[in-house]
Amino acid sequence: MAQAGPVPRKTRIQAQNEELILKAALEVFSAYGFRGSTVDQIAAGCGLSKPNLLYYFRRKEDIYVAVLEHTLHDWLEPLRRLDATGDPIEEISRYIRAKVRMSRDNPKASRLFANEILHGAGAIGGYLKGPLKALVDEKAAIIQHWIGEGRLNPVDPRHLIFAIWATTQHYADFDAQVHAVIGNPPGLMGKAEETLISLFVDGLRPR
Repeated sequence: MAQAGPVPRKTRIQAQNEELILKAALEVFSAYGFRGSTVDQIAAGCGLSKPNLLYYFRRKEDIYVAVLEHTLHDWLEPLRRLDATGDPIEEISRYIRAKVRMSRDNPKASRLFANEILHGAGAIGGYLKGPLKALVDEKAAIIQHWIGEGRLNPVDPRHLIFAIWATTQHYADFDAQVHAVIGNPPGLMGKAEETLISLFVDGLRPR
């Protein structure tokens, strides 16, 4: 049986066009939702013709999945950097800072992902059960090792990760609520960083 050859590498132009498509698609899906969005809107947003766009993605569904997986890949990068050889408190503090700043800098991606989860994650269930679960299991094992060494107070590592996700992404997913309550004062996200780090660190640092 003949073996499949290597997957051809994307050219620079192909990579650039895919990035343009995903960026435009995020804007369109965020504004209109999956059902209300069209391939024509995405093509117009990225400056490509519809036939050219369909060369890269055959269907709207394929674009949607690609946007979500691209978002997840970026949002999980700070968790990938959680270093087993580092100081636990410093590593977790760094992770919280990174997640707050991602909520500040790219709230539309977070809200699109949250909406997909609220609707059952039908488009990315495989990614959640595969790459995401594997990464959480790996990093939970690191946290559990720190706990075993007495360097952190005993907590369930997975629920700790969930709690960090929930509190940091709140500032993107519930942006309207945050600003309705406190407006948009200077240093808002900096105060959020420090508050969350204080809460988590005080609970995790052994006395």
